Amino acid sequence: MAYEVEPPKYVRLAQTLQRRIEDGTYEPGSRVPSENQLVQAFGMSRPTVVRALELLKRDGWLESRQGYGTIVRGRPEIVERKDRRGREALERDESQDAGRLIEVGQVAVPARVASALGLPKGTQVLVRRFLVEEGGEAVELVSSYFPAGLAEDTDLGSGTPLSGSTRDHIEARKKVRFDHVIERVSARLPEEREAELLGLPDGVPVLSVLVIACDASGRSLQASDVLLPADQHELEDTYRLS
Repeated sequence: MAYEVEPPKYVRLAQTLQRRIEDGTYEPGSRVPSENQLVQAFGMSRPTVVRALELLKRDGWLESRQGYGTIVRGRPEIVERKDRRGREALERDESQDAGRLIEVGQVAVPARVASALGLPKGTQVLVRRFLVEEGGEAVELVSSYFPAGLAEDTDLGSGTPLSGSTRDHIEARKKVRFDHVIERVSARLPEEREAELLGLPDGVPVLSVLVIACDASGRSLQASDVLLPADQHELEDTYRLS
């Protein structure tokens, strides 16, 4: 059984306001409705509205200007760049990309991925592991996890490489739409099997980029754990100071 966890109210409100910025309802440089107006329009409490606005300010969508209110900044550059990085994991064509599919099957969802997918620990999910290779050497290990309900009536469980991306396949078969990506970066020592596949000497850590693909409501559709040898990769980020 697949479990779905609804995002908190303030997150759902922030997502709604973000979509209105993206579709031009709230244009860059314009003022967003006041807190009172948002409370009345969405039937939410003032603390919920305040948290939603603070979330959008933190992520660079909005800014406060003294004496003028809350201003739309538009789609942040950092969001554009992160989307591109996450898109690479979501749109890989296994039948065309250099590398090989090394595992497909049902597994107990790892704790970190369980949280990302909103599933109880130990829930069975489908995993597809793809080893990316360049010049005959392994450079990246991508483990993509799918809730059981989403994988039903698809070819995700096939042991042969998919033609086209998992994103295209899911959107076509399940009539859902991928909307945005969340990325979480951490470093750790690899498990024995991971080190073997990536050809890493003892003691060399890996960078783990957890790419969480969500629909417009915030529901997680897919989580891909991208492992990179830490001695060969450097991740750089840029953000604004308000």
